[in-house]
Amino acid sequence: MATIGRKLMTLAGAAALGGMASNAVAGGFAIGTQSGSGTGNAFAGGAAAADDASVVWYNPAAMTVLPTGNNISGALHVLKPSFKFTNTNSTAAMGTGEGGDGGDWAYVPNGFYSTSFGPQWRFGVALNAPFGLKTEYDPGWRGRASAILSDIKTVNVNPSVAYKVNDTFSIGAGVSFQKIDAELSAFTGLAAAGNLTLNADDIGYGFNLGALFQPAPSTRIGVSYRSSIEYTLEGTASFSGPLSALLGSNVKADLEVPASASLSVFHNLNPQWELMADLTWTGWSSLDRLVVLRTTATGAGSAVGSTVTSLAFNWDDTFRYSAGANYKLNSQTKIRFGVALDKTPTNDVDRTPRLPDQDRTWLAFGVQWRPSKAGILDFGYAHEFIKDASINQTTAIGTVVGTFKNKADIFSVQYSHSF
Repeated sequence: MATIGRKLMTLAGAAALGGMASNAVAGGFAIGTQSGSGTGNAFAGGAAAADDASVVWYNPAAMTVLPTGNNISGALHVLKPSFKFTNTNSTAAMGTGEGGDGGDWAYVPNGFYSTSFGPQWRFGVALNAPFGLKTEYDPGWRGRASAILSDIKTVNVNPSVAYKVNDTFSIGAGVSFQKIDAELSAFTGLAAAGNLTLNADDIGYGFNLGALFQPAPSTRIGVSYRSSIEYTLEGTASFSGPLSALLGSNVKADLEVPASASLSVFHNLNPQWELMADLTWTGWSSLDRLVVLRTTATGAGSAVGSTVTSLAFNWDDTFRYSAGANYKLNSQTKIRFGVALDKTPTNDVDRTPRLPDQDRTWLAFGVQWRPSKAGILDFGYAHEFIKDASINQTTAIGTVVGTFKNKADIFSVQYSHSF
């Protein structure tokens, strides 16, 4: 299994990770943008809408709704989050300045393919980035001992199958091969007088299940579940400054990305209007604490198994609520609308500048245009109104205290084709 997974990662890595920076635009460090068509609806109805091949990711069972033959979708999402800190009472030794804007432009591609074989079976593959984060602050800022750079990238290959049991019920299942790369840096403290940088990666495996129920021709109900994935990240801890040769070592850390489950409804109200809604649970409580341990001794005498750093999460499970509608302007054009409330897993005690997350409210709209019978072009935009996030984090050299003002914008384009 590991050999198969690494081969798939090699094939997919250049396309999915090359030159890509990932920024969380959902609760925690999840990337909520997994289809261009879904952006305009704030991803309402994801497990039931089945507009295009992106449903391979949201609910494999819903592949049975797609046109017979081959369906392919490719999307690019342009993300612009903003995280701006205002100091209130940070310790002077922590540094000076507010750190600039911790967010930056990021580009997230994803692709999906499905095909039919026989009247009841479907096969599909999703290539996407389910989790990601990048925040980066000025090196000497007030929060430098908590965070300078935080960069997490994932690439996921998810083949799946679906079976149409009858005209009203379908089931589906898949497996995921997911690679994660992480880089974290922070100021080590006045004694070491330099920065600690952690680089580590791993490949993990998970599964997903789905079902689709169609009680009437105009209504679909989709349910899906995606398992957690456990990683043992391995890499290096390097230090800048005069003690760099004595402090560096190899390291490892256990990390578990959360399980999730969705319930979605899609209803064709009349020839012009389509309505949809979604409730998604994410098990962020699996992230309690990230402990980075040495796997080699250092020249300064730190032993194998000693702790390099420990990052507290203490996150809670969350729910995301979304609703959307489509209006068919004519046979070629569809207008999309959507709203969502995306709760944060963080809390005021453990929140860190690495991810100054808070509750998000999405407002979204989009346009779908059919340039041909087989082709569909989708454009979507969403703005995230994010609550101010308070920070009060104590480190070895002091405390960073203040508030982050946050927001995010998402621009998506997707082309889908059936043949």
